[in-house]
Amino acid sequence: MPSARTEDFLATCASLTDNALEQRLPPIGQEPDRLHAAMRYSVLGGGKRIRPALAMAAACAVGGQPEQALVSACAVELIHAYSLIHDDLPAMDDDDLRRGRPTTHIRFDQATAILAGDALQALAFEWLAGDTVLPAETRLAMVQTLATASGSAGMVGGQAIDLGAVGQALSLEQLEQMHRRKTGALIEASVRLGVLSVSAVAARPSHQEPLDHYARAIGLAFQVQDDLLDIEGDTSVIGKPQGSDAARSKPTYPALMGVDGARAYLATLLTQCQDNLSGFGPEADALRGMAEFVVSRRY
Repeated sequence: MPSARTEDFLATCASLTDNALEQRLPPIGQEPDRLHAAMRYSVLGGGKRIRPALAMAAACAVGGQPEQALVSACAVELIHAYSLIHDDLPAMDDDDLRRGRPTTHIRFDQATAILAGDALQALAFEWLAGDTVLPAETRLAMVQTLATASGSAGMVGGQAIDLGAVGQALSLEQLEQMHRRKTGALIEASVRLGVLSVSAVAARPSHQEPLDHYARAIGLAFQVQDDLLDIEGDTSVIGKPQGSDAARSKPTYPALMGVDGARAYLATLLTQCQDNLSGFGPEADALRGMAEFVVSRRY
């Protein structure tokens, strides 16, 4: 179970992220009003803010402060929010509920939801490119990192593979490749962006390589636990219909490995996370705590 210290860190990161998003998103009342209302509804409607917390924890691990990664954290969350809007659409997963509330296309309409997702995607890169606290070359690296993680080589590609895999039996290798893109790519980018935010140390391979391996393991762990929650979770807690993956015949880790096998794999991934942080001192405790949180979360 995550420690009280980890819970406090997560709460601090969520508060920093929520406040920044609240202040920086286009306000309701500014035209086009309905579009901006949908953007704010989608982004400010709760959420675990795990990706922002990982960016801030990575900044801490290389000697920075959480606030140094705040712009990166918000940019990642905008991409995540846009992906959820589009994933929930009838042409994709056709979900009516997200985080215990009507999905964006139900609350507004499908056209507004699509446009809100498009606008949030563009805004993420606008914020990264405009973060003039950092040197231009660092901002360029950040934009490239997030773009690669978001596109056909990353999250969008993973979603395409996922849609094509419905009803099919995948091997463990195929399942991991799909989820490394669909879920893991943005999580890996969160960690890398956190390191890049501390520009003085961003070029050190001794930092980046083990953190990349950590991010890969925690990204897979997040998905394994997500699959388990779809079976064992309570709809009122997880904020989406329980059993929805099975109802759509989607390939999952429990379906492939069994529930006990998925739990054992989750424990292996946690060990990988912690092993990759062995060369860091207490400055990486937030990342260690994040790994514990991801594998034990109930929502």
